[in-house]
Amino acid sequence: MSNKIVFLVINLFMCSGAFSQPDRWQQRVKYTMNIDMNVLNNRFAGKQKLEYTNNSPDTLAKVYYHLYFNAFQPGSMMDSRSRRQGTLIGGRGQDWDSRIKDRIQNLKPDEIGYQKIISLKMNGRPQLFSVLETILEVKLDKPILPRSKVVFEMDFEAQVPLQIRRSGRDNPTTKVRYSMSQWYPKLCEYDYEGWHPTPYVGREFYGVWGDFDVSITIDKKYILGGTGYLQNPNQIGYGYEDKGAKVKRPPGDKLTWRFMAPNVHDFMWAADPGYIHASRKLKDSLTVHVLYKPTNEPSQDWEDLLTMAEKALPFIEKTFGVYPYKQFSFIHGGDGGMEYPMATLCIGPGAALHEWMHSWYYGLLGTNESLYSWMDEGFTQYAEERVYTFLNNRTGFSQADAYAGYYSLVKSGKEEPLTTHADHYNTNAAYGAASYLKGAVFVEQLGYIVGAPVRDKILLEYYKQWRFKHPNAADFFRIAEKVSDMKLDWYKEYWINSTKTINYGIDSLWEEGGNTKIRLSRIGLMPMPIDLQITFKDGTKELHYVPMNLMYGEKPAEDMSLPRKVYEPWKWTHSTYIIETTRKLADFTIVEIDPSLRLADVERQNNKLELKW
Repeated sequence: MSNKIVFLVINLFMCSGAFSQPDRWQQRVKYTMNIDMNVLNNRFAGKQKLEYTNNSPDTLAKVYYHLYFNAFQPGSMMDSRSRRQGTLIGGRGQDWDSRIKDRIQNLKPDEIGYQKIISLKMNGRPQLFSVLETILEVKLDKPILPRSKVVFEMDFEAQVPLQIRRSGRDNPTTKVRYSMSQWYPKLCEYDYEGWHPTPYVGREFYGVWGDFDVSITIDKKYILGGTGYLQNPNQIGYGYEDKGAKVKRPPGDKLTWRFMAPNVHDFMWAADPGYIHASRKLKDSLTVHVLYKPTNEPSQDWEDLLTMAEKALPFIEKTFGVYPYKQFSFIHGGDGGMEYPMATLCIGPGAALHEWMHSWYYGLLGTNESLYSWMDEGFTQYAEERVYTFLNNRTGFSQADAYAGYYSLVKSGKEEPLTTHADHYNTNAAYGAASYLKGAVFVEQLGYIVGAPVRDKILLEYYKQWRFKHPNAADFFRIAEKVSDMKLDWYKEYWINSTKTINYGIDSLWEEGGNTKIRLSRIGLMPMPIDLQITFKDGTKELHYVPMNLMYGEKPAEDMSLPRKVYEPWKWTHSTYIIETTRKLADFTIVEIDPSLRLADVERQNNKLELKW
């Protein structure tokens, strides 16, 4: 079967899966790009053909593109915002991103980044456009009608900036020549909320699902990796060639690499003449690549990623959903770690697992990260810890670090609601702790509310129903409610939309009428269901479970070996609740709210009472 036929079959399969899911229209793109790279002056010329299908019910009078490289110029919004953050002092010093600081304002003309649009046509007709720093606004001479397709043709030139953030050249640490992310004029997303022409100020991305056919012509000494399937491996070599094939490179100083990527929302590539390329087939339908430069990092650590991926993949797919593409690449470059479809850029192998797990929440679900950064970073942070726990056979509470980070955020007084736009957090510190850590706590604590097995079913159903569909927070909660048969809107209102905190305490214990009573107190403003465990002198235990009234349901028993008493729901307006047991108070040794530690109670010292008679 030819590569083109394989590409078509996979694309049709993936598209049919996407459109059989919840009924929300998606715009569609098909990029064909030809890039000619000059490694001497770090510039390239590009031709882009873009087929754009307007599946919306709306008539579009404009379109917008991202021009990300334009952020890397003195005085840009990214430059100004970063220098402003440097004036804010937090627990770790200046609040600016240590990779950016004030570096942009010091870039020389041959070090800045830019994307210059030479010409733009729609269906063969020239269009008027305006460059608004990192956004290209195009006023169309004829509107794009609902459910119709147009073809844009663009000629552009670009200069690769010195490595500052994510994309760039000559990384000062890894010495990687080119980390080519956010490198091409990329059409902005139009969805049920309208256009999303978000300027490139700090972080997070949102893209249109589609297919990419990208040809990159570059000095033939360079080795490439990235998104997509290499179409001419036997002309390329460098470890990509078919087993036993003889590499036949065409004459000349340059080599053209052609990649095709079905059903993705971005395209990244990286290039360096010093890359070492290793790969392993994990199953018939998936090959994993590693491309790295020998540096201070031991080479074995990079190649160990292949073993890690092989061991982790069955657990990941069972827990979070099937990886649908034929390849994934761990690539040395970038400025820490950054995820892209079918690939990641990492400054070292230590960041690789986190970025790989983004393939599910960034790559396959593709929420608008600017608006729902916690649904990308938080879910990924949670998944990373689950996989680490599996790989290392760890015991104990796997999300302890996330909870500790969340508690620190609360105590800092700088917390902002998770509904805050990713670029609009007042501090980088608050963004990071909220999106990554409070987001991870959200997933783990959901398991406390509905039960861990039910939470795991929710995650799988979320993946199955919403992959390739750009879900939002309401979409996730609706899945969670259907699977758990509970109302969970209150969890979103408190945990996502506010900064209210959880604080319960054990108020008092006494004997009355032959029973022992325990009064619990809700001190914080966020209500929750309560697991209370009592341990007795003889070593036996009882679990007392109090649902919260807004749930309209109860969590199934998670530990069948432990007797559990279920109470009437605790009304969220009431500050106290009394539970009781037939055991004598003198038999008690420990009374504890949530011994699993999954309840994110900001004052845990009043959750446990040890009785020493």
